Amino acid sequence: FPFRLFPLREHGMNWRARPLTCQEIQAFRKSKEVMDRFIRAYKLMLGFYGIHLVNEETGELKRAENWRERFENLNRFSHNNLRITRILKCLGEMGYEDYQVHLVKFFLTETLVEETLPNVKRSALDYFLFTVRSKEKRRELVHYAWQHFKPQSSFVWGPRDKLQKYR
Repeated sequence: FPFRLFPLREHGMNWRARPLTCQEIQAFRKSKEVMDRFIRAYKLMLGFYGIHLVNEETGELKRAENWRERFENLNRFSHNNLRITRILKCLGEMGYEDYQVHLVKFFLTETLVEETLPNVKRSALDYFLFTVRSKEKRRELVHYAWQHFKPQSSFVWGPRDKLQKYR
């Protein structure tokens, strides 16, 4: 069977690759070697996107030195957004929910606050946000997105009345 770098329990674009089973996920999560490889693959992909993993314990991220060049690539080629969604889902499967939160917040900041990734904005809002497994953290991220979305009146990713009362 073809090997996937970020396997999921669902079919992807490669029809020959079979989805993961719950048993396989549990076996992966118990293997230090597999999890070390997973983090190495994650760091490799982050580097490709112009992002640096600052802290392996927390999942904290920052722009890499080559971010300008890599963000240009992200803006130009939308197929990267599918891969990022896949990575985010896989982070959740492998028990790295905190990493999910940091990666989604990174993209929300770059798209909505810094405005460096305008062509990633829709994917960040439509897909990246909703990969976050923790309902509480997802709410925080939706609120963060709402706070920075312009114009705020056009924000459709959460109920305005709840967003205004949040916290």
